[in-house]
Amino acid sequence: MAPKDQTLKIVTAQVHTLHDPERALDVLETRVRELSSEHVDLALFPEVFSAVGTFCDEKDHNPYTNHWRASADLGDTPKGADQKWMKRELPRPPNRTHRGEGTRERLEKIATDTGVFIIVGVVERCGGTLYSSIVYICPRLGVIGKRRKVMPTGLERVAWGQGSPSTLEAVSTTIKVNAKDEGIAAICWENWMPLLRQSIYEQGINLFLGPTAHATEIWVPLMQTIGIECNAFVLSATPCIRASDLPEWITESAERGDEIVSRGGSVIVSPSGDVAMAHSKNDDFVFTVDGLDMRTS
Repeated sequence: MAPKDQTLKIVTAQVHTLHDPERALDVLETRVRELSSEHVDLALFPEVFSAVGTFCDEKDHNPYTNHWRASADLGDTPKGADQKWMKRELPRPPNRTHRGEGTRERLEKIATDTGVFIIVGVVERCGGTLYSSIVYICPRLGVIGKRRKVMPTGLERVAWGQGSPSTLEAVSTTIKVNAKDEGIAAICWENWMPLLRQSIYEQGINLFLGPTAHATEIWVPLMQTIGIECNAFVLSATPCIRASDLPEWITESAERGDEIVSRGGSVIVSPSGDVAMAHSKNDDFVFTVDGLDMRTS
């Protein structure tokens, strides 16, 4: 058995987002604080968990405008400033202590206060475009990486732009003293892109992250395939959503029951392709795997 300082306690969260970005961040903070009390090292949340707004409502039938207003300005540039953005070297607006509207700073504070390494999906606005983005937040260093989904899927292309493939770089950190961790997130549909997966495998990662909103039976076998292909631990977070979680403009009824709309199905897979832990469907919880030996991948 590996020493405790070479193993991780990790979580994938099946928590659904809310249509109010501030409330979504409140939920994330509450969950992460609970995980911190259980000595969790790393938590993965689903695609676009934070800062997701309604696409339309009865008063305003401009869905893109609503989505835009509820998105997060992280202070980056349209091209993506990468290291300059992460190191806060970009110029700030006059009389402002930071770029953006504060989502980045709040996420960093949550990670710092709890000691939990957080990976979370955000709808990011930048320039005139929205992106499905993933942010990696280290409790010691703050944001150490961000990437934008390179290929929005289907109707997503109406709302989201294409991110640059240059962001497909693994983040490297040391969560425990004697265990170096290298990981990268492939967002939802990207996991079905073999060349994109290969570009990730070539970086020698030991954590493959698959945040998604995809809740079908085929998802878990895909994660198992990826585990075998890259010989790494695979973490996937998929939200569980009930009708009562949706706004009335979607359900077209004020009476919304608890029937399941999206079943979830988050999973953790070992480098051998075995399912280390899988969510029971139809719940809105997090689950934990303790003792991941990062030397095995």
